[in-house]
Amino acid sequence: MARREWVLGLAVLVLMLGGSGVPPAQAEVLHRPSAARPVAVRANPSPSVPPSRSPTPTAPLPLPIPDHGTGPAGSLRTTGSSAVALTFDDGPWAYTPGVLDLLAQYHIKATFCLIGRQVAAHADLVRRMVAEGHTLCNHTWSHDLLLRTRSPDRIRAELQRTADAIHAVVPGAPIRYFRNPGGNFSAQTVAIAASMGMTSIYWNVDPQDWTRPGVGAIIGNVLSRTGPGAIVLMHDGGGDRSQTMTALRTILPAFVRRFTLIPLPD
Repeated sequence: MARREWVLGLAVLVLMLGGSGVPPAQAEVLHRPSAARPVAVRANPSPSVPPSRSPTPTAPLPLPIPDHGTGPAGSLRTTGSSAVALTFDDGPWAYTPGVLDLLAQYHIKATFCLIGRQVAAHADLVRRMVAEGHTLCNHTWSHDLLLRTRSPDRIRAELQRTADAIHAVVPGAPIRYFRNPGGNFSAQTVAIAASMGMTSIYWNVDPQDWTRPGVGAIIGNVLSRTGPGAIVLMHDGGGDRSQTMTALRTILPAFVRRFTLIPLPD
């Protein structure tokens, strides 16, 4: 009988402790915040707010002109009027005849930036450019993207060799402009071109058609970003330009409706 009373008493004690089997004093210690890990409390905590984003404009803005070292200081970035100038780089090449055909169809004059080492093999195209009233631009002999790092003598040699190749095909044709390959101008390349009678030309619309982003991307980029005075950069050479050719069939008639198109003046 005494044993039964002892068991009942033990059960009552367990129920009083909530069934944990831990004495009350020890149970209080286990549920108390640790002194070694105090809870930090901040007065008036401010919520973390992500930085606000500028609203997307309804119409794309002109592409920013990247800073290449000292930038294209002294280079031409606009036509200086409301007229728009189309420029084509890296020819003469296999796609140049198609570009010339489309320009002729829409009575548009453009500026062609020629790579010197390609001129002799496509002499007929260079003659056609001049005969049809397009402007010629010196795009160096070898399209050296690191031209800005070369010695003054080498830079001058690249430009002079190209001019000589062009004049061997079209004697006396004016070459008033220079475009540094990749747009990687420096104060030195601009100054050397100027000393040879050439103005350096940059651009403010670049659809990066040489990356072949898709016909729709080229069209959308050019049509949405071109405004009065723009110099538009595209390519008739340097690789597969079939996307550029297709895009021009939409771009050119749209340009004719919206702008006066000019070659950069000789």
